Amino acid sequence: MGIFSKIKKAFKKEELEENKEEVKKEIDLYTEGLSKTRNNFVNKLISLNNKTKKITEEYFDELEDILIMADIGVNTVLNFISRLKERVKHENITDLNYLQEVIIDELFIIYVDNSILSNKIKYNDNGPTVLLFVGVNGVGKTTTIGKIANKLKKEGKSVLMIAGDTFRAGAIEQLEEWSKKVGTSFVKGKEGSDPSSVIYDGLLKAKEENIDVVLIDTAGRLQNKVNLMKELEKMNKVIGSIVEGSPQETLLVIDATTGQNGISQAKSFKEITNITGIVLTKLDGTAKGGIVLAIKEELDIPVKYIGLGEKVDDLESFDIEKYIYGLFKDMI
Repeated sequence: MGIFSKIKKAFKKEELEENKEEVKKEIDLYTEGLSKTRNNFVNKLISLNNKTKKITEEYFDELEDILIMADIGVNTVLNFISRLKERVKHENITDLNYLQEVIIDELFIIYVDNSILSNKIKYNDNGPTVLLFVGVNGVGKTTTIGKIANKLKKEGKSVLMIAGDTFRAGAIEQLEEWSKKVGTSFVKGKEGSDPSSVIYDGLLKAKEENIDVVLIDTAGRLQNKVNLMKELEKMNKVIGSIVEGSPQETLLVIDATTGQNGISQAKSFKEITNITGIVLTKLDGTAKGGIVLAIKEELDIPVKYIGLGEKVDDLESFDIEKYIYGLFKDMI
């Protein structure tokens, strides 16, 4: 039995125990959130297999085009096709239905093979956990912080938000609205003030109040990498001086609908600071959900959260098995 067959069997609703209601909700969210990608990408795969009588070079050429159109990334696709051809040759595969399952298994392997990456948030055992958020303007960074705060609150953690983006008009007010909506502590400075000083005050407050998790927003200016790098270096120095060993995570927020442009943003941020994880927003709004695989293959940075809708609860901790299931559930 292939990897996907095992995942599909495990996630069938009738096979889930009654006390796994939360798991059912998460599976449904993945299934609904990935519907655009599934309807586009998977339907093309099914159509290719339906019209093909035997496995030829033309088959692999069409498959290559389908995978590239899904935003998996050219280099990733070329490596994938090469591995797939080797497996077809080695196992003497001629059954297209079996090949379909092999394709899904190999896509799954892209993410998990030779990987020590963790999609779990690293928590601080000695003081508040500090999560620093970076990303260009317009990717949904502030909204993401609000949704993660809501998720953490539901898990029983106390949360403090710090408005470290003191430059963009409205950024402070937007984050403050989220803090009121979710019910968290909040620290801000004046618009245009030094963000590191605001972060300093916020972390002192977090320590005094024994806050569990601190979420820090930052400015999304990537036009001048040198200035941004200096700003982030200063922030990290301040954070480390108040909470030793922090930040525990520096999370880059990417808009999934921007496709390969999002990958370019990630490469740029990776050059100037230590990115520990990706938050992929608006995955439900694109037919190109393969970007998850491109991120792993091209950047080797784990996806920690994905946005699968507009509601406050529509942000999930990333799970590769639920992702594969949500993407391919209509197959096999």
